[in-house]
Amino acid sequence: MTILKNPQSTLQKPKILVARAIFPEALAQLETSFEVCSNQADEVLTPAELQKALSGVIGALVAGTERIDAGALAGANDLKIVANISVGYNNFDIPAMTAAGVMATNTPDVLTDSTADFGFALLMATARRITESEHWIRAGKWDQWSIVNNPLGMDLHHSTLGIIGMGRIGQGIAKRALGFGMKVVYHNRSRLSAADEKACGATYLTKEDLLRNADHVILVLPYTAESHHTIGAREIALMKPTATLVNIARGGIVDDLALAQALRAGKIFAAGLDVFEGEPKVNPELLKLNNVVLAPHIASATEKTRRGMVDLAIENLQAAVDGRKPPSLINVEVFGK
Repeated sequence: MTILKNPQSTLQKPKILVARAIFPEALAQLETSFEVCSNQADEVLTPAELQKALSGVIGALVAGTERIDAGALAGANDLKIVANISVGYNNFDIPAMTAAGVMATNTPDVLTDSTADFGFALLMATARRITESEHWIRAGKWDQWSIVNNPLGMDLHHSTLGIIGMGRIGQGIAKRALGFGMKVVYHNRSRLSAADEKACGATYLTKEDLLRNADHVILVLPYTAESHHTIGAREIALMKPTATLVNIARGGIVDDLALAQALRAGKIFAAGLDVFEGEPKVNPELLKLNNVVLAPHIASATEKTRRGMVDLAIENLQAAVDGRKPPSLINVEVFGK
């Protein structure tokens, strides 16, 4: 792994690490203020390489592929901030970072609408068997079309959408569902205010009641130890055999093997997945199935949104280096005072 230094940098500038490739304009912006050690080759750093790269830098921009824990922070005595270019931060060991005196930041808000758009797109593709139908055409099967023989999907309009995780993105999906005349039910760690429920047209249910009643279930909750395998064999067994399941949250929230087994057995109709356990690896059992739509963790992948995420991460890093509170500080209880 080769970390490149800015050849025009001077040692008078604070030194930072950019652990994954970013837009060249953003890198040039950073180089006006920092001595930048960059990874524009975009190779994922091993834990040992990451630990070495963090030594001697005051700040770092990372993505979800970099695990920031006590091991990575060993020897990073100058480090003040690690800015995640992501809204999720399950790659951060927050207690370890806080104990090491390192601020942790993420990039909320800027990706809400793009991710909600994609979540709804994946929901539609799953319910209406879009990728399976494309494969049908590519295999030259269009001439086998009949009223009942071509891939038949499930309607979204006037159906019940169950959302598990009702933060900004979940609420965005709920509002999009209203345009399809869907009944929206949701489950969340804490219930929304009456005003927010009204704005989303959403009704609170327990997780079990949501799974029993929803025609389509979409997952938008953060990954934590508590949310690991929120959906497993027991939960899938509660769902309708005609139901679909969509995960745009994080890998590990769904037991992918249990899901593959359920899809093969016809216990639910179909699934759409943008995230996976152990990604970028995908459970091989999922790859064998026609009734699953797969995407490579691209819910926020529009140019405008990704540029906004990088810009916010840079803003967080610059604020911390300047001695200011970063705008999206995670361990705010310690560093936000």
